[in-house]
Amino acid sequence: MKIIFLGTGGGRFSAINQRRMTGGFRIDNLGGKNYHIDPGPGALVRTYQFGLDPRNIDGVFVSHAHTDHYNDAEILIESMTKGMTTNYGHIMGAKSVISGYESWGPCISSYHQSKSKVFALEEGDVRYFDNCLIKATPTLHGDPKGVGFQIEFRDFKISYTSDTSYFPELSKAHEGADVFIASVLRPGGKAIKGHLCSSGFIRLLKEIKPKLAIMTHLGLKMISNNPIGEAKRITKLTGVKTLAAFDGMSLDINFNNPAKARIVSLKDVDAPYHGSNPNLSGFERRNTNKLAMKHGETDEFVKMRKHRY
Repeated sequence: MKIIFLGTGGGRFSAINQRRMTGGFRIDNLGGKNYHIDPGPGALVRTYQFGLDPRNIDGVFVSHAHTDHYNDAEILIESMTKGMTTNYGHIMGAKSVISGYESWGPCISSYHQSKSKVFALEEGDVRYFDNCLIKATPTLHGDPKGVGFQIEFRDFKISYTSDTSYFPELSKAHEGADVFIASVLRPGGKAIKGHLCSSGFIRLLKEIKPKLAIMTHLGLKMISNNPIGEAKRITKLTGVKTLAAFDGMSLDINFNNPAKARIVSLKDVDAPYHGSNPNLSGFERRNTNKLAMKHGETDEFVKMRKHRY
């Protein structure tokens, strides 16, 4: 199993200035399936940038109705369903994301929900999918219906807080986590309302005692404050191996010993076949055609041939 970070920036200002990317993260090869979690602004482009394919995902999960978490969900759903031509995959999200709640959402149109199995989750809900179990965990954040996720596969648990303040019941919801991924916006002890800072994160680690902890969704103050050094400090204080995720970080997770996960820095590749390079070589043009044929994306080529003058 791999956990791949396509964006480790968090909060509206990180999303606006892109000092860190905001594409969320993928869990790949979990029982042979791939899932994209919280695909914020740029998720599609970052997927290609780091050499991945958005068409090989089997599910899109969105924790709450904030742009830095849901912005690219619909285009990834289109990728998953071959341009909305095939019934496939799972869409899981907070009630606000799927059906809307008061002024929050919905964030995914009925059209984009029409080709996949859709689960609208509220805290405490449990659903089974693809030989996995997902539990919606509570949050204390701006979106009152926002959730985190705990995914279980063969007794191995991956927990993700999403955006939330610390509150005493939070650790109970994530108990048993082997890998604990948390949105930690700020270093030190001065948290912004609705978000974790390092102090709250440390409390959670002492209570949950995961085998591996990962900080992501980092705010500007955390980014400017040496997040790797902060992770080392937290490791020392809690005894839990803690990593500060970076854009393009891929973790090969050992189910038996997650703390010994192998860290790979993905190369920033050019993806000319999706149009970023106007000077495509002959090989690249042929490869574009070949990929399109492979994935059944031939309609545009057919139209081009029909309308030649």
